[in-house]
Amino acid sequence: MKFSKISIAIAAVCLNLSACKQLDLAPTDRFSELTFWKIDQNVNNALYNNYSLMYDSNSYFYLDATSDNAYSPQGNSSGNADAITSGSFTATLPRFRNDWGNYYKLIKSCNLFLENVDKNTTLPAATIARLKAETRFLRAFAHFNLTKWYGDVPLLDRDLTIEEAQVVARKPKAEVVNFVVSELEAAIADLPSKDAIPASENGRITKAAALALQARVLLYQGNKMAEVASICEKLMNNQATYGKYSLHESYSALFNDPAANKVNNETILALQYVPAVRTWGEFFDFAPRSVGARTNNLGATQELVDSYRMLNGKKITDPASGYNENDPYINRDPRLTATIVYDGYNWVNPNGSTKKIYIKPGTDPVQPGADEYSTSGQGSATGYYWRKYFDPTALASFASGSNLHLIRYAEVLLTYAEAKNSLGQMDASVWDKTIKALRMRAGFTDPAALNYPGTGDMTNIIRDERRVELAMEGLRTDDIRRWKIAEVVLNGYAHGAKFSDPTIDRGYIRAQRRQFDASKHYLWPIPASELSLNKNLTQNPGY
Repeated sequence: MKFSKISIAIAAVCLNLSACKQLDLAPTDRFSELTFWKIDQNVNNALYNNYSLMYDSNSYFYLDATSDNAYSPQGNSSGNADAITSGSFTATLPRFRNDWGNYYKLIKSCNLFLENVDKNTTLPAATIARLKAETRFLRAFAHFNLTKWYGDVPLLDRDLTIEEAQVVARKPKAEVVNFVVSELEAAIADLPSKDAIPASENGRITKAAALALQARVLLYQGNKMAEVASICEKLMNNQATYGKYSLHESYSALFNDPAANKVNNETILALQYVPAVRTWGEFFDFAPRSVGARTNNLGATQELVDSYRMLNGKKITDPASGYNENDPYINRDPRLTATIVYDGYNWVNPNGSTKKIYIKPGTDPVQPGADEYSTSGQGSATGYYWRKYFDPTALASFASGSNLHLIRYAEVLLTYAEAKNSLGQMDASVWDKTIKALRMRAGFTDPAALNYPGTGDMTNIIRDERRVELAMEGLRTDDIRRWKIAEVVLNGYAHGAKFSDPTIDRGYIRAQRRQFDASKHYLWPIPASELSLNKNLTQNPGY
């Protein structure tokens, strides 16, 4: 994306202008409050700065480590994910201070933009309106994430003075959610359709992005399913207005093929990266060590692996599924191989050659085995590595310019299926548009997996489909919290592959003992540092 290449240095200046004394005469040798916003490029750079504050790759990947999908043994680099899942955290955990601070930094930057952009008199009015709409989306995104984690939070719809910031109080979550939804609704009119923007602006926020985020926000509330379904239908049925979206033909290509990753009809919003200019490097600690990784700091759990169904659509726990625990990775949902590296995996190198990955202890013909599981080694703590988001064109140390998907059309289909099922309206036509379409794209061919089951536990079918489709995309923690199943799936051990003592948990690795207290852990604590700065802030229950 063109704007991701632009330095944010000038935009940073605009954040400092609010602290400058207003002058009667504008300096002629530097920008001031009187002149900064009159320069078109400054306005654009200020917007791009807001985009850069929205999210980052570390938060994107390691969020799954706070769910039952993954385990990260090295806390500092993973945003203290291990402390969160162990239940041993307090309000002083750096993760909470950083998370809170980053979102409010974005909100402040957006408020400064919205309060000053009209000082520009040379950009067309329609352009200014679009820039405001994008900024309102970003501000809404930040407020949504804050209220998702902390519940009641300060709602900042204007830039506060230092004195006001020291006494601002929390607003009820419902009020914050209403603000987010109304902001997104207001933004839609001034945002472009995906099909109306030039290639140089790929990655900019569109009408569809605002609608899709609206659907996600309302879905998470649990009691707005009719509205959720209606929003999804707009995206699915009004492509002339919102843009042409569809499932890309290849699931793995969305993440592993540089061309498809950048340009496809499935991505609604993504974090934008540019090879050799703006890159992310977390995969250096995700891939097998034998293919060049440094160590492993994010291993898939056995619980995630077990959630991938057999090719006949049956769960591996179904006696009729054909699952063989001694040969567990055959005849499984193809998304398993597209996502997770398991023992015996055939790793495809950038040059097209393959390398067998040996993870079971003592099996690598070349000892010591670089990828073999060990309680004291640098390999995966769960016996699993990652394939999803492997970039065959990455630079040294897996520095990748691939985009990271924030909202995909696949999520819209899953959201629609969940909403219709919740309303008692799941039928063959809805199934065919959603679950069947996703499974066909994944590579299922057996009619037993593709045809509408009619009966059965449809709620869990949809939840399982959402889990495997969106694995490693940072949404699983949201899901287990909003479904109120975190106290079930995050209590007890997170397991790894069957490489451990056969007398304990049937040999499955005990990766981490986890604890989730439903009386308090559904909300994160307000950071202790914020409470010390503002006596009007109150702490969440139990902390």
